[in-house]
Amino acid sequence: MLGGVGDHGASVIDVTTETFMAEVIEASQDRLVLLDLWAPWCGPCKQLTPVLEKLAAQSDGAVRLAKMNIDEHPAVAQQLQVQSIPAVFAFKGGQPVDGFMGALPESEVKKFLEKHMDDALGQSPAEALMETAAEALAAGQIDDAVECYGAALAQEPENLGAMAGLAQSHLAAGDMDAAQHVLAAAPPHDNDPALASARAALALAGKTAPSDLGDAAEFLAALDKNANDHQARFDLALAHHGGGRREAALDELLEIVARQRDWNEDAARKQLLELFDAYGAQDELVVAARKRLSSLLFS
Repeated sequence: MLGGVGDHGASVIDVTTETFMAEVIEASQDRLVLLDLWAPWCGPCKQLTPVLEKLAAQSDGAVRLAKMNIDEHPAVAQQLQVQSIPAVFAFKGGQPVDGFMGALPESEVKKFLEKHMDDALGQSPAEALMETAAEALAAGQIDDAVECYGAALAQEPENLGAMAGLAQSHLAAGDMDAAQHVLAAAPPHDNDPALASARAALALAGKTAPSDLGDAAEFLAALDKNANDHQARFDLALAHHGGGRREAALDELLEIVARQRDWNEDAARKQLLELFDAYGAQDELVVAARKRLSSLLFS
């Protein structure tokens, strides 16, 4: 905790029914106040509260987190007609202006806050390292990406984005064992999109090791002789993927779907779906390829 009850400068405080008016309502005239309604028996509350505390601490005083134990102080929760916890309400100008229920991931909580404030949330050192790492990975500077993601994970050992990024960097370096080691430390049932993408990429890497892919020139030569040699085109797509040429891999598989969508029991479409999972749903290439695939399948 960064402050105690009644400390008007604190970013994180505990509030009671008696202090609610001063610490939430009145305080929200000057800055955004988040009211976190929780209880000791609530498992999701234990996941969400540390996220709220972190973001409030990063806001340089622009956000106050007011935590209220509803078992000890039920009146405010009853007044707000809270049906389940965790429940979070944003107060501005003495009024509740927004809220959500449930343990949202950090990225979603940050978006929630950003709707109600401008430039208040600072970047943690780990986030800065992850940004540098992502840029390095995109530029093909794999060693730098591994180093920066590793440093970010050392600062925040439970940062799922850093885990996913480090695993993807190891895969880009061809080190499947290191990637597997990183992902083995991640929560097995977490639904984080970046982790899901990294796990899919690891599974795919096991099927497309560079030594098993053959020579792209060989497949290109086969296609020069017969543009409908779908096996050669399929193998070429895997070779492109193994070489990090994502767009080319997607293009070749889409070309198979365009020429013969049901070839080899929909092998090209199924492989596309695996690549989509591995590259991530938000990847620009994936978004474009999904649209093209839908157009081909439903035209």
